[in-house]
Amino acid sequence: MYTMKQVTQETGLSAPTLRYYEKEHLLPPIGRDSNGLRIYDDLSLKSIYFIKALRATDMPIKEIKEYVKLHERGEETLQLRKSLLENHQAKVEEDLKAQALYLKKIKEKIKLYDEYVKNLEVRSE
Repeated sequence: MYTMKQVTQETGLSAPTLRYYEKEHLLPPIGRDSNGLRIYDDLSLKSIYFIKALRATDMPIKEIKEYVKLHERGEETLQLRKSLLENHQAKVEEDLKAQALYLKKIKEKIKLYDEYVKNLEVRSE
């Protein structure tokens, strides 16, 4: 069992973000201790990390909600969930290709600056 503070430290997500995920029903029901404070279990933590991965790869909250609702319906939705994730995977792969191209352009520019600086040093000697 984990407190809100432990989960925020572990995941890097803020308390308001975790409360939002709970309010939007993206997480399984979160338990409470005798003082009414949230208590997270291993399933909650696993769900939080999965949501974090989806958000970090720009999956909209709307699609995450759709995935969660399908998951709640059980095994009959396995293929739908798989398709949803495959579509997202394809988008992430496209984004990665684009990012790789942008990174290449940045590296090329840095190389040009390195050559320029090197030429300046040679000329000043």
